[in-house]
Order: sequence, then C-alpha cells, then structure tokens
Amino acid sequence: MKVLIFGKTGQVAQELARLDGQFEFAGRDIADLSNPDQCAGLIRSTDADAVINAAAYTAVDKAEDEESLANIINGDAVGSMANASAKKGIPFVHISTDYVFEGTGTKPWSPLDPVAPQNAYGRSKLLGEEQTQAAAGTYAILRTSWVFSAFGNNFVKTMLRLADTRDALTIVGDQIGGPTPAAGIARACATIAQSLADQPEAAGIYHYSGAPDASWADFARNIFQQAGRSVDVTDIATADYPTPAKRPLNSRLDCSATKRAFGIERPDWRAAVADVLKEL
Repeated sequence: MKVLIFGKTGQVAQELARLDGQFEFAGRDIADLSNPDQCAGLIRSTDADAVINAAAYTAVDKAEDEESLANIINGDAVGSMANASAKKGIPFVHISTDYVFEGTGTKPWSPLDPVAPQNAYGRSKLLGEEQTQAAAGTYAILRTSWVFSAFGNNFVKTMLRLADTRDALTIVGDQIGGPTPAAGIARACATIAQSLADQPEAAGIYHYSGAPDASWADFARNIFQQAGRSVDVTDIATADYPTPAKRPLNSRLDCSATKRAFGIERPDWRAAVADVLKEL
C-alpha cells in the first residue's frame, strides 16, 4: 500500500521514514499547510492508497498570539485533506492531541468524552477533528500526548541539554499524562491506515499514549537516571510555572479502544527513553 504523508521534518514523519513501506512525503516545499487548497490538490493528484497527516502547528504558547494561523494549519488544512481523501475514497489518518479536553480530574479521557480545549492550540486541533468528521470519509483521528524522540525539540532533549549546566531543576509535578515515543505513533498510524483500507467500518477517534502515566517531574527523573546524569528534581505546581497557554493537569488517555480495534498496545515510554538515549 502506498501512503502519502504530510510532514517531512517533524518527529513522527521522521520515524515514519524509518519504517518499511511505500511512503511519499510531502514537506513544506510542496505542501504548505497555510494553503489548504494546495494540500487538497496534492491528494487529488496522488496515486496513494491512504493519507497520513503528520504535520501540524505545534507552538503551543505562540498559538495564543497566532490563533488564526494555527486554525488554518491545524483546522482548515486538515479539513481540506479529509475532504479530498473522502472524495477519492481513501483512508485519512490524522494525529491530534489530549489538549482537546479540559484537563481536569484524574480519570483517563475516553474518545467519547466531551471536549473543551483550554488554549488556542487545543481549539485549533479540535477544529481539525471536527472538519475531519464532517468530511464523512474513512478516517481515524489519533489523539496522543507528550511526544518525544531523537529528532527535533522535545522534553527528553531539553532535559539532557539542561543537565549539561544544572545539577538541580524544578519541574512541574501536578500535570499527569503518558509520555509517548514518536516511533510508536508512526507505527500506529501505519497500522491504522492499512487497517482502514481493509476495514473502513473501524473509522473513528482513538487514543494512543505511553504507559505508565507519570508527571513531568517523574519523566525527568527517569531520563536523568537512565542517562546517568546527577540532577536533583524538585516538584512544583503548575501555578508556580505560568505559561501563556493553559496546560491541562490531567492528560491521561484511555487507549483501550485502540487496542480492541487495531491490536495496538500502549508503549512503555521508559523503554523508549532508553532507545532514544542510545541513539543520541
């Protein structure tokens, strides 16, 4: 099966490039996500059997000042992709986020739970979800969280950089979620695209995040332990670390439907951290 992938330099796109498969990657040079019509045109002209959108506006804090641009990239462009895929009769797999939820409580969020994004980034991603559903094609929206890899900018690489000059850090300890390896997301997207081609009735919204759930502080401690870095981590509250965009305290995701539909298990993020550290 040939798959058209939007994205080329992002974490998930680079992990997709490592998989065995017939993939065609559309980077910014040929697929400008600020131009939704261009994205749709690429799908109309492709001979691919499925589409995966691994590209997005991901600057969470910056989106507070650029919500219109975020809405175009994460919303309208996604809708154009979904519509073009639906008209062509091919599956469309789109990566979304836990930020579509309000982020309260302690119960893992189900794909069926009400959405109520608390920041501009979350609202833009929800817009993409809504337009994907409205296209009424064969789609899968895969919500994930706390993505990391050996590529790009992410929490693991930030912690390692800080460890070069710091022996103590204060890290948020009251936000809980599942750190998720980009390699796992890539494999999940490829599996889902193939499954939808064979079983279009499996279309819908799914969750995928690493296990076990942890705080950012817990995540940091594990990184330092596995990397052999002596850094003392002190937990702080989200209220003591203000950011332009409000972050959810509860990013736990219920991934059971993903396992039932596609046989995809939650990855152990601690093992994935070891893999990333080895590569770095």
